Amino acid sequence: MNAHSHREESFFRKYIWSTDHKIIGLQYGLTALLFLSVGFFLMMVMRWQLAYPETPIPFVGSFFGEDGILLPEIYNSLGAMHGTIMIFLGVVPLAVGAFGNYLVPLQIGAPDMAFPKLNAASYWSYFIGGVIMMGSFFSEEGAARSGWTSYPPLADIEVGQTIWLIGMVFLITSSLLGSMNIITTIVQLRAPGLTWRRLPFFVWTQLVTSFLLVLAFPPLEAAAVLQLMDRVAGTSFFLPSGLVISGEALAVSGGGSPLLWQHLFWFLAHPEVYVLILPAMGIVSEVIANNTRKPLWGYNSLVFSVIFLGFMSFVVWAHHMFLTGMGTAMSSFFQITTMIISIPSVIILSALFISLWGASIRFNTPMLFALAFLPMFGIGGLTGLPLGIAASDIYLHDTYYVIGHFHYVVAPGTIFALFAGIYYWYPKITGRRMNERLGQLHFWPSLLFMNGVFMPMFIQGLAGVSRRLWDGGLEYAHAAGVLQWNEFMSISAWLLGISQIPFIINIFFSLKRGEKVDRNPWEATTLEWVAPSPPLPHINFETLPEVHREAYEYSVPGRNRDFTPQTEPKKG
Repeated sequence: MNAHSHREESFFRKYIWSTDHKIIGLQYGLTALLFLSVGFFLMMVMRWQLAYPETPIPFVGSFFGEDGILLPEIYNSLGAMHGTIMIFLGVVPLAVGAFGNYLVPLQIGAPDMAFPKLNAASYWSYFIGGVIMMGSFFSEEGAARSGWTSYPPLADIEVGQTIWLIGMVFLITSSLLGSMNIITTIVQLRAPGLTWRRLPFFVWTQLVTSFLLVLAFPPLEAAAVLQLMDRVAGTSFFLPSGLVISGEALAVSGGGSPLLWQHLFWFLAHPEVYVLILPAMGIVSEVIANNTRKPLWGYNSLVFSVIFLGFMSFVVWAHHMFLTGMGTAMSSFFQITTMIISIPSVIILSALFISLWGASIRFNTPMLFALAFLPMFGIGGLTGLPLGIAASDIYLHDTYYVIGHFHYVVAPGTIFALFAGIYYWYPKITGRRMNERLGQLHFWPSLLFMNGVFMPMFIQGLAGVSRRLWDGGLEYAHAAGVLQWNEFMSISAWLLGISQIPFIINIFFSLKRGEKVDRNPWEATTLEWVAPSPPLPHINFETLPEVHREAYEYSVPGRNRDFTPQTEPKKG
């Protein structure tokens, strides 16, 4: 294998219709970042309505009504599409599609994914699903209005949901193709000497994440097809008998179960939480190990924890359904499993905190985002425990407390980890380092305003404010004492948006003006840093690497430098 073994390709073949895992990873990443910006924009419009109900929206109000005032049904659409876009079009494709595609082959010493054409099909299925979702805004019916969970019977009869379901089928298919590819690649294409116990922790998290996608997404895809049939073919899989709409009985055969959809949806959507967080944990682990110059504390515990966490994520789904009347026996079962699944998360978080002990920490931008991930994810996890107990969930269910909990896991949690990964691996992708001053200007306001957006949600949720009130609770007496937080959270959200401008500038500025670096600017140990920066098209490495060491041999006593690459042979 050599640097000249690849053929010259046209622009379209190289960058558009590529089968190179690195280009596909970049396609995933850029597309996901674009969708994240759209989802964030929808949120900022919603926050205007919550802060200043029935007040014309400045600048973009004409897109949402003749007088610029957001109608309740449009607010519902923005809420449903914000959740859908941020999760299924943004964070998951970025965490798995972008980071998984680009880095897994490099970290295991493979020339490419096991199935390059299947990899390309995965991206284009995702892209088509995203276009369909975005196109729903311009359709006659409009975008989905039934929430990102698409609960029937409302989702079976409300306008806009058909296009949403078609888009979801494409997005689910994309995840299934990509995750099967990642599993096969890790199992079959590891470099010589790269045993399971020498794998970087990031690769373990991608492997478990891919298993979650393969096992949990098919039930939701089946459910989406069944709900689509309810809408277009007259079936009633999720429509109960005797359903009355606007005073008239709905003319369907009946006998369907709305709760069946909830079971099928949450059987995917709770593992989906770990699809979001596991790659983030893997990214943070790589950054912390490198910037503490120490091996990860408790590598075996970390690996066993993510495997156990992946297994347990399939037996906790009904803690989202305590209010459906499942009975005390089943409630008790799902309470217990929910408490059990918190244990591996605590082990992982504790191991990462312990890894910091006694370290000479390099406080660069990727490390700052990685460090911020730890308490932010900790807040998200701890606030989730009351939601896993039936008695407290009865009070907190569907309030802003739930929104605060989930967003602490995903926004200052997962997204901070993804930022850490972008700053950390940018030199590998481009051969240049991102600007450190712009990075700091991005981090500190983001940390401040992220908490400004989500921390007050716990206060509102504990006051009983529902999360789906288009006026933020203005008409509800029990919300009067906490309404002042709406404006505070909205201003924080808009300032958070402004705080992302240095990041956008940094990405493009550093492509041309960033400091040029060699193949291993962070002095790291894992295999991706053995490849050139950027790696060679289609083959990655000049010669096939051979692994002789564990993943994180930092600061080993008696060595003449504080890192030892995995490819360095052992003496004697």
